[in-house]
Amino acid sequence: MASIKLGSKPDAFKRQGQAWFCTTGLPSDVTVEVGDMSFHLHKFPLLSKSAFLARSIEENADQEECVIKLNDIPGGAKSFELVARFCYGVKIELSPANVVYLRCASEHLEMTEEVAEDNLIAQSEIFLNQVVLRNWKDSLTALETCDDLLPHAEDLQIVKRCIESLASKATTDPNLFGWPIREHGIMQSPGGSVLWNGISTGARPRNFNADWWYDDVSSLSFPMYKRLISTMESRGIRPEIIAGSLSYYAKKYLPGLNRRHSMGTVPLTAALSEVEQKNLLEEIDRLLPVQKGIASTKVLLGLLRTAMILKASPTCIFNLEKRIGMQLDEATLEDLLLPNFSYTMETLYNVECVHRILDHFLAMDQVNGGESPCLDDVMASPSLTPITSVAKLIDGYLAEIAPDINLKLPKFQALASAVPEYARPLDDGLYRAIDIYLKAHSWLSEAEREQLCRLLDCQKLSLEACTHAAQNERLPLRVVVQVLFFEQLQLRTSIAGCLLVSDNLEGSRPLRSGITTSGEAGGWATAVRENQVLKVGMDNMRMRLAELEKECSSMRQEIEKLGGRSSKGGGGGWASRVVPRRLGLKVRSQMCSAQEGSVSEQQRSMSAKLDKLQAKVTKHKKQLAADA
Repeated sequence: MASIKLGSKPDAFKRQGQAWFCTTGLPSDVTVEVGDMSFHLHKFPLLSKSAFLARSIEENADQEECVIKLNDIPGGAKSFELVARFCYGVKIELSPANVVYLRCASEHLEMTEEVAEDNLIAQSEIFLNQVVLRNWKDSLTALETCDDLLPHAEDLQIVKRCIESLASKATTDPNLFGWPIREHGIMQSPGGSVLWNGISTGARPRNFNADWWYDDVSSLSFPMYKRLISTMESRGIRPEIIAGSLSYYAKKYLPGLNRRHSMGTVPLTAALSEVEQKNLLEEIDRLLPVQKGIASTKVLLGLLRTAMILKASPTCIFNLEKRIGMQLDEATLEDLLLPNFSYTMETLYNVECVHRILDHFLAMDQVNGGESPCLDDVMASPSLTPITSVAKLIDGYLAEIAPDINLKLPKFQALASAVPEYARPLDDGLYRAIDIYLKAHSWLSEAEREQLCRLLDCQKLSLEACTHAAQNERLPLRVVVQVLFFEQLQLRTSIAGCLLVSDNLEGSRPLRSGITTSGEAGGWATAVRENQVLKVGMDNMRMRLAELEKECSSMRQEIEKLGGRSSKGGGGGWASRVVPRRLGLKVRSQMCSAQEGSVSEQQRSMSAKLDKLQAKVTKHKKQLAADA
């Protein structure tokens, strides 16, 4: 920290309790009272430097004791002590920590050049302009002292000059000029290496990132910090840098941001009151740039969680939800699990808030002309489209909140149905969430279960999900039948594809039977490999068909048992409850029987084609051997 010495006389001031005395050997003839502190001084040194004190002494000339009250002097007793030392020519040190105090006090006391040469106003202005404002740390220190000297520092343009100095340095690459390297005590040789005690160490100074000033400016009071940020924005600093500084400031003064997640190593300061934290959060929300991706989704969700705890204004919460919705595809499931802070505590998590965030995302996606992702494109691309990523995120969120027994069916169903159908290439995630919800809410009626399961598209379930659903006792019977039907349909499609490959191999012919080329030999080798692949696929299909046949047999046995029980029971009320289920099982049994016959016929047909293809390959092998 830079400083200069003023005055040359030895210190002659002594303090006794709440009084200062100047021990020059002469009795005091004027008393200056500043608040609770009194200064017993002499008239001549004071009036020779200050026009204000000269008038005050003249006005009190008729009094037996000359007493001057300076209750409104900027900086109070601290400032006047330094002024008194300056008037006596005693050594004082002018530094960034006291220059603003002395500048404001000297202005109040009218210590101009007309009164005395090299007076305090001129001395403090020279030091402020030529030393303090040229240095980052010194400018920051001077600006911090301005909080105690308002509005005097504002009237003298000291606040503005310090902010302009800091803004110009923050918007300039520090590596171009060497600061703040020199300001942190590291000196460089002309060649650029770091100096230690004037000796070159050979080490190169490290480069500074664009966020090097975040921690420094976070020590400012928020009004000063806000003005600094606004000045930086007017100078064209990038919005992401502004957002980064605001996030750093928020983490430092809002403890709620650091309770759940470790959001960076930001040291916490003395905790603010809840009202101060609430006001700070709302101000930060107003300062945050509105562009997408400027602030991280993790930080925005942390701000939203804190806003709910502090009961921030609805406008603040709406703005944060909208910002999160703009980049919901970048959120993680852990951050999206916002607790419910309402007094009712209906649900564990704030489902309505997530629903509103999803609505913001979908509205933005429609404005940007979001297109339906194709399943093949999703499978081929390693990165999912934003709408597909959000659908996967919401399905995971539904699975997390599903075990909550207080979560009502309409609320769960509304969030699940809010995701467009085209956003889910597969419904496996949704099926998992619904299964968890049904397990946790076992008291749901059959009608409510069917209503919930209408969200599922059985055609978009993977083979693994179909297998699980076919054996899931929690699902309504109608859904299980649909799953089996579409699973059988997928199986038929797969078999048809295998038959098409077989037909293509059968239809292939050599150009001339008497001539064998290396290309033809390679083609038949490829056919042999494809035959092997087809055989492996057929084996897998046979295994799956055997499983289906076994399941159909089990269902028939169940139907027979139910039929036997009904003939023995004879109760009218019981029959009315069982008949619908028996009818459903009967339909399912008929479907399975029909599928079993069709599958057996297809299996025999495919086996014949496979044997025919193997014979053909053997024949061509013999022909090739004979020609060779």
